[in-house]
Amino acid sequence: MDLRHLRYFVVVAEEGNITRAAERLHIAQPPLSRQIQQLEEELGVPLLVRGSRPLTLTEAGQFFYAHARQLLSQTRELEAMTRRIGTIERKLSIGFVGSTLYGMLPKVIRRFRSEQNTTELTLHEMTSMEQIRALKEGKIDVGFGRIRHEDPNVRRIVLREERLVVALPSGHALAEGKPVLSLLDIADETLIVFPKAPRPSFADQVLASFHDRGLEPKKIYEARELQVAIGLVAAGEGVAIVPGSVQGLKREDVCYRELEDRNMVSPIILSTRLLDESREIKLLIEMIIRIYEEEKIDYIRY
Repeated sequence: MDLRHLRYFVVVAEEGNITRAAERLHIAQPPLSRQIQQLEEELGVPLLVRGSRPLTLTEAGQFFYAHARQLLSQTRELEAMTRRIGTIERKLSIGFVGSTLYGMLPKVIRRFRSEQNTTELTLHEMTSMEQIRALKEGKIDVGFGRIRHEDPNVRRIVLREERLVVALPSGHALAEGKPVLSLLDIADETLIVFPKAPRPSFADQVLASFHDRGLEPKKIYEARELQVAIGLVAAGEGVAIVPGSVQGLKREDVCYRELEDRNMVSPIILSTRLLDESREIKLLIEMIIRIYEEEKIDYIRY
């Protein structure tokens, strides 16, 4: 058994169809079928239920699929870390969700560039879920996201829980009436959530907050990103729930109100590959803690 067998089987399991799997792998169907048969012969058990549409896995196949995926992921992680260690020039690639730019991330980036000026730093905007994939594929080394996602190959550090606020059009009745709002207060408004895709995302965090309280927004508008959502709020198309740091985006046509429920928070999560103990990542984490302490920002100690 080799890694090729594992990769072939995983793709077949994901596609549920030999023909589509062969197209995805850029090989002919007969050789792919033979490779899967050879794998079953080597293991001595059937992995696929022949004749099922779509193709399904036997109990042994389900077990093998789960562990094959994990092994392939660990292999990609090993390759990425080996390339990092073997590279003479120090590099650090960071993925981030757009909303973190309104908090401390810009200061973190500036400080890191100043203190570690021999390290080449690159930035990539991507969703939290995209960051997980990019970490495992070696495309980034650190991610700053907001979605809690369990993955055995990714280390997750919750840096802090950021309070959420309501963004309203200036002059809105709710903005004039109460300094602090509840979700019930805005349930009859059009709720603008973001990002529209991919999911799960911050949008799902917001919608879950309503559902957990037995509430349902009257109407939901899905925006592509935070900036679009704020623009729609300014245009009077609805209201949005956003991280508190977005208040730093000064606009005369948008105002913000606190939420009375102090449990309405969004985490800022730093993610790295589980086994990556590189010098740059350790220095980055240490520097973030120093900045939080200087700014007197509460952070989750670990």
